[in-house]
Amino acid sequence: MAPSPLADALQGIRVLDLSRLLPGPFLTMILADMGADVVKVEDPNLGDYMRAFPPAKGGVGGRYLAVNRGKRSMVLDLKQAAGRAALLAMVEKADVVVESFRPGVMAKLGLAYEVLAARNPKIIMCSISGYGQTGPYTHRAGHDLDYIALAGVLAMTGPAHAGPQMPGVQIADLAGGALWSATAILGALVGRHRTNKGAHLDISMTEGALALVAPELGNLDCGAKPTRGVETLNGGLACYGVYRTKDERYLAVGALEPKFWLALNAAIGRPPVAAELIGSPADQARIRGELAEIFLQKTAAEWHAVLAPHDCCVEIVTELEELPSHPLHTAREVFFEIDGGPGVGPIMQVRTPVGRPAKASPPPKHGEHTAEVLAEYGVTL
Repeated sequence: MAPSPLADALQGIRVLDLSRLLPGPFLTMILADMGADVVKVEDPNLGDYMRAFPPAKGGVGGRYLAVNRGKRSMVLDLKQAAGRAALLAMVEKADVVVESFRPGVMAKLGLAYEVLAARNPKIIMCSISGYGQTGPYTHRAGHDLDYIALAGVLAMTGPAHAGPQMPGVQIADLAGGALWSATAILGALVGRHRTNKGAHLDISMTEGALALVAPELGNLDCGAKPTRGVETLNGGLACYGVYRTKDERYLAVGALEPKFWLALNAAIGRPPVAAELIGSPADQARIRGELAEIFLQKTAAEWHAVLAPHDCCVEIVTELEELPSHPLHTAREVFFEIDGGPGVGPIMQVRTPVGRPAKASPPPKHGEHTAEVLAEYGVTL
């Protein structure tokens, strides 16, 4: 696949990434994919903890390898005056600083936004935190599960009349933190072009996840009480759900509109009745039971063959190990490899919807570019 039309959109933009783990690194990988020069500024001792998280390839954590392509790594001890002075000197030539420390840590280090802006009024600082830079939860510890709990996401996840179910991916980290940060940084860069001023972006992962609940809050505002497992899109309708097949696989059925519902029922040999789409909860339970019995009669592959000629919004639930060979993803070249070098070898990568980077270097080793970066920024330690 040819590089994305956005592959050089951020060419010339310099990003200093002080973050660790998932939200910040995923964000800065997106910026790197669009051509930004991203430097991971890491602690001399541990650096990004994600390097050590198992499972690993060549001693490097798989999650780290997945979200750090296209970057360089340098080490600076920000607890020492020399390290802080070096960072401030680099800020003078940078465009964006990303940090995900607990609120107040940057100020304690003498690196608050006001200090950075005094050195470079055009600097954009993106602070990613669990609950935001202000408010009663500012210094409270948390992780993704806590954030989606406070955002209402967890309350809407799972079957009716049962407890909330943990999602299989980190919604607050990746969608609530990284993606909203990318949006905010791009907006700030556009705004800076007009005003010649930078900005401090306060990205709360809790608020980022809460924003994803906006449609359900719209229903709440209309007097309804949205509940997990009984709403239109989380289990309340038989036409929109997950069904088991004969071979213990699953089908995702999304036949919401009448034309899709009628096509589905005609394909599986069930009388097509459009009015069933608005049936009562008791009707939905009955229909769901009938569909469950029907789908158990064939394997997932057999159902795929039966349903493929019909436009009825049904797909086999794809397991992770099947993703790289799925015909949709192979046709669109979603997966690609980069060379991780001796000991690591080929590293599987997934492009984001912004497109494939023009050239993706492997995730950097801890501090491997320190001398190179300092020289480019004209800084000495």
